[in-house]
Amino acid sequence: MKDWIAGARPRTLPAALVPVIVGTAAAAGMNGDTNALKGLFIWRFVAALVVSLALQIGVNYANDYSDGIRGTDADRVGPMRLTGSGRKSPGAVKRAAFLSFGVAAVAGLSLAVATSWWLIAVGLVAIAAAWFYTGGPRPYGYAGLGEVFVFVFFGVVATTGSAFVQIERITPLTLLVSIPVGLFATALLVVNNL
Repeated sequence: MKDWIAGARPRTLPAALVPVIVGTAAAAGMNGDTNALKGLFIWRFVAALVVSLALQIGVNYANDYSDGIRGTDADRVGPMRLTGSGRKSPGAVKRAAFLSFGVAAVAGLSLAVATSWWLIAVGLVAIAAAWFYTGGPRPYGYAGLGEVFVFVFFGVVATTGSAFVQIERITPLTLLVSIPVGLFATALLVVNNL
């Protein structure tokens, strides 16, 4: 279990928590009530947290799997990787990635049912982006596009999506606050890749 927890890369999880907290806070500030929490749906906040955390853990396992089978992590300096170190089989790590994506999909589906069906499309695109970061025949992460996708998905999409599930609309404020969140997530990726 210790290896699986380390492989989930807990130090990256703030990048999943921050957009949900910021998006929900932006929604709370827009509800026009002096009690900012009035009108918020706690279960939607929790479901959005589950979506975001499960996607982050899923992309971490998917990255571990893909880099491991490509040999990218063979001479890795830094935290241990499950596949590259041989501690877990590539198949087990791939299954862990897809299990995490499945958890995100179930939580996301509950939010889509409660708010808008277009969230299903957003969720499918987010899962595809998570997988194809370093997976598939032409990973965009190896083409210098990882930072762009992190900004979009862990900034704009996660923050505005978290606000949307509360107030059921996208506003200029939610888009504005998503920018520093995306920059924060991008900075974490850049530091990780140094």
